[in-house]
Amino acid sequence: MNTKILLNEDQIPRQWYNIIPDMPGPLAPVINPQTLKPVTPEDMLAIFPMALIEQEMSTQRWIDIPDKVREIYQLWRPSPLFRARRLEQALGTPAKIYYKYEGVSPAGSHKPNSAIPQAWYNKQAGIRRLATETGAGQWGSSLALACSMFGLECTIYMVKVSCTQKPYRKSMMQLWGANVIPSPSEFTNSGRSILAHDPDCPGSLGIAISEAVEDAATHSDTNYALGSVLNHVCLHQTVIGQEAQEQMKIAGDYPDVVIACCGGGSNFAGLTFPFIADRANGKNVRCLAVEPASCPTLTKGVYAFDYGDTAKVAPITMMYTLGHDFMPPGIHAGGLRYHGESPLVSQLYAAGQIEAKSYKQNSCFEGALLFARSEGIVPAPESSHAVRAAIDEAVLAKEEGKERTILFGLSGHGQLDMAAYDSYLSGNLEDYEYPDAMVKDALERLPKVSI
Repeated sequence: MNTKILLNEDQIPRQWYNIIPDMPGPLAPVINPQTLKPVTPEDMLAIFPMALIEQEMSTQRWIDIPDKVREIYQLWRPSPLFRARRLEQALGTPAKIYYKYEGVSPAGSHKPNSAIPQAWYNKQAGIRRLATETGAGQWGSSLALACSMFGLECTIYMVKVSCTQKPYRKSMMQLWGANVIPSPSEFTNSGRSILAHDPDCPGSLGIAISEAVEDAATHSDTNYALGSVLNHVCLHQTVIGQEAQEQMKIAGDYPDVVIACCGGGSNFAGLTFPFIADRANGKNVRCLAVEPASCPTLTKGVYAFDYGDTAKVAPITMMYTLGHDFMPPGIHAGGLRYHGESPLVSQLYAAGQIEAKSYKQNSCFEGALLFARSEGIVPAPESSHAVRAAIDEAVLAKEEGKERTILFGLSGHGQLDMAAYDSYLSGNLEDYEYPDAMVKDALERLPKVSI
């Protein structure tokens, strides 16, 4: 059996899978933060093109992927599925471990799967510039890449602590022509307000989103692009899981558990949603979302209406949240430092259809080292959470003396995250667990929504 299970370019999915028709019950409405009433498509036109608004609200199960988007996908898709035999041997486990590797994209992660269609739809709508936020830099570099391919200008508000931790991610964005601004900044009202309160604020994804949304809303030639959370972003990422399904068929296998790291939810959705749909056909598969103990949105958050950003300018959605003013510690998994969660992922978790688990970062880096020294690929700090959970599942199979098939998403490589690995190897990486008391405190500041 091959180590790499590959598909041909003509096997790139021709449609995205929309899970909304298969959700457990109707979705809660998205709320306008100014009126506290359900949003209308017209409300969203200030920052999104109509094509993406339609995808956000669509109840069609399958949505065609534009030919131009598939053409660019061919630069790295279909991505490989690996059988992790060397990791299995290192663990001495009877489990079979597979991983779907998204680090082969030009930006080194799964994020271009949505950046490319978002840039294309905005170009078709006559938009000149896109504004966005980025935490670890994977989304920012992906949107910079996409904008360069379609001749769009790109402004990226990068969480300030990540600018320091990941300077080469910033360089990559600039290489592709983006203007990168550390957030909070003096360029927006929301940024200036934060800095007036705390001049040394390290930033958060919630703050960076506020700045990007404000930028887009106040410039008629500019739209906003989001790298996770929203329905249409989760939709675009389902190419991952669809490919993995076909590759598992070639392997003559099917997973007992599908594992992915989870911050805003797009990576988890991309790999797992097609497998969740398999349950309607009688498949019995667990889906496990893995998050940092320092940002435990699913495992410690509350399921409630909350703002998508710190300045309360982004739409209000029903989601698991740690509070819109959550200020995360400066852990190295910057792509997982978001206070909220995809409404789709949140509803599935609330309905008991998926599982969630959190890990401290030293445990994740320990797993990442074992993976790198057996499989050869250096995982991104975000991806190391899925690696850790997959290892634990394999160890449990060994302890129980049972065979188990494990599929996890290796959402990106960590070749630009060596500072994080340096901290771990030198013993300077600190663990932090988000206190329950701070979650309770955040409840006091959630918006009062009546529907």
